[in-house]
Amino acid sequence: MTVRLGLLGAGRIGKVHAGAIAAIPAAKLVAVADAFPEAAKALAASSGAEVREADAIMAAADIDAVLITTPTDLHASMIEQAAKAGKAIFCEKPIDLDVARVRACLAVVAEHGVPLMVGFNRRFDPNFVEVRRQIDAGTIGKVEMVSITSRDPAPPPADYIKRSGGLFRDMTIHDFDMARFLLGEEPVSVFASASVLVDPVIGELGDYDSASIVLTTKSGRIAQISNTRRASYGYDQRIEVLGEKGLVSADNLRATNVEIANGSGYLREPLLNFFMTRYTEAYRAEITAFVSTITSGAKVSPSGDDGLKALLIADAALRSVKEQRAVTLG
Repeated sequence: MTVRLGLLGAGRIGKVHAGAIAAIPAAKLVAVADAFPEAAKALAASSGAEVREADAIMAAADIDAVLITTPTDLHASMIEQAAKAGKAIFCEKPIDLDVARVRACLAVVAEHGVPLMVGFNRRFDPNFVEVRRQIDAGTIGKVEMVSITSRDPAPPPADYIKRSGGLFRDMTIHDFDMARFLLGEEPVSVFASASVLVDPVIGELGDYDSASIVLTTKSGRIAQISNTRRASYGYDQRIEVLGEKGLVSADNLRATNVEIANGSGYLREPLLNFFMTRYTEAYRAEITAFVSTITSGAKVSPSGDDGLKALLIADAALRSVKEQRAVTLG
């Protein structure tokens, strides 16, 4: 079976997914839509797809599933439209920035019984997958503490900050999902501290650029998350899981692992400096998994419910910062 796909959004991440589709024998990109016709034409030409309007893609009989990579404020309505059309759905995070809107959207998806995968690509990073495999294999015994370091090389433009939903809903939400992925239990409380240390404009826009968060589960397992919008040394992405029998960790990636030693010390290549470079394999594996769930009927993961739970943690973290206290998750 070949899964026929429609892509809604021909921007930066849309191009990444189009490339992933091209590498999957069981998938075909049939059509592309974008609010900017030239972007749609360019991506369609490079991928062998047609240019169609979004509504036409939703209604098309020759399309089995859609990938939604449009701006966030369009996600929920497009998910609902695709669900009503009976399409399988992949949507970049978040479904929406408002919890009530997400719940309403997921109700529509459930009503129509279509699969919905949310784009938490880091679950598919080969290194992080191996960490989870070692946990499941019992290599380190019962998980006790998870440490996640996630630091961007530079802050995004002010215009992006204005529409991003803020540090916790935009950036840390990936780490909240990864914490849930690794802890093995749901967090029941959140304590967050945040500051503006990188760019005062971010503070003027009502957001933060640096944060430290602690999540705690019912049994007492702890996840610690460190975020900043600026790491001068590169895109810093590390995880460490401590268990009763030992430790499993995944370090940063570099272009090569070559190290030079001389009288001046040890020299290694800098870290990869962009999320699309660091997570190339993760994006490819993510879309492969989405296509596989359609052909096999397997359960979708990460699901819409995973998206909702990460957003709930993000909202609780923001509340924790504002009220300077731990916030209980319902």
